[in-house]
Amino acid sequence: MQQRSLGNQGLTTSAIGFGSMGISVAYGPSDEATGIATIKRAHELGVTFFDTAEVYGWGANEKVVGKALAPVRDEVVIATKFGFTQEYGFDSRPEHIREVVENSLRYLGTDRIDVLYQHRVDPQVPIEDVAGAVKELITAGKVKYFGLSEAGPQTIRAAHAVQPVSVLQSEYSLFERDVEALLPVLRELGIGLVPYSPLGRGFLTGTAKPAGSYDATDMRNTDPRWQPGNFEKNVTAVDQLRQLATAKDATVTQLALAWLLAQGQDIVPIPGTRSPERVQENTGAADLTLSADDLAAIAQILPGGGFGARYADGQVPTWN
Repeated sequence: MQQRSLGNQGLTTSAIGFGSMGISVAYGPSDEATGIATIKRAHELGVTFFDTAEVYGWGANEKVVGKALAPVRDEVVIATKFGFTQEYGFDSRPEHIREVVENSLRYLGTDRIDVLYQHRVDPQVPIEDVAGAVKELITAGKVKYFGLSEAGPQTIRAAHAVQPVSVLQSEYSLFERDVEALLPVLRELGIGLVPYSPLGRGFLTGTAKPAGSYDATDMRNTDPRWQPGNFEKNVTAVDQLRQLATAKDATVTQLALAWLLAQGQDIVPIPGTRSPERVQENTGAADLTLSADDLAAIAQILPGGGFGARYADGQVPTWN
């Protein structure tokens, strides 16, 4: 698989990464053995960028990722995140960052974290203090690169002035376009973009079922895009995308990921799955080239994103 550079500090990864959240949380009951097998298969297919976080099971997901990647640790980039409390509040105090990093190193079974993200901006802690704490961890050799998640232009600039930011992780897909407003700032500063939920939380796999059809713990039961009215419109759009993909001997999943890759060489999506077969499908997107006509056709189908709000409460990120 081709490689891409994220940021100007030397971070290089496969063009498509792997998001591990769904192995442990948010999408119903999981199986650790299958999760490990899926991560290993991703690596076999050329994926070198693996994403986890403290909040994904409070160490449970990091342990799965660490166990799966232990035999190939020096061949991969592992990213994890700090910033939440177990009550789902925020805590990015420098002392807490250091505590989380020590826990993550232990859970992952490694001596360094390749990319350390602030998972969400903490309004109670100046971003300069956060960046300074991460800078100390980089100097100590415990962290290699600094990332932010769902941050806005002012926060990005202020952090970058203290410790260069290599990557911003935000939701981005054919269904969710808000982060495009930040691309000029990222490119001005030389920061890569890592889209999470690049398949619209699974809708763009073409296997979506109506809200209420999933396990009770599955977030899609309350996602606005799965609700009556929006659901049917999104299904129609995915069907249209599938027709375009079929004409290119591809799947709608591959089309959606290839669209993201076509938005810039500084973009590396991290689709997640629990299925080794799905990993093979996802990685195949790296070999799919979209023409200008293809991109224009996609723009006609989904000119501004999917139908329905991003969150159940209708809120949008208040980036600053």
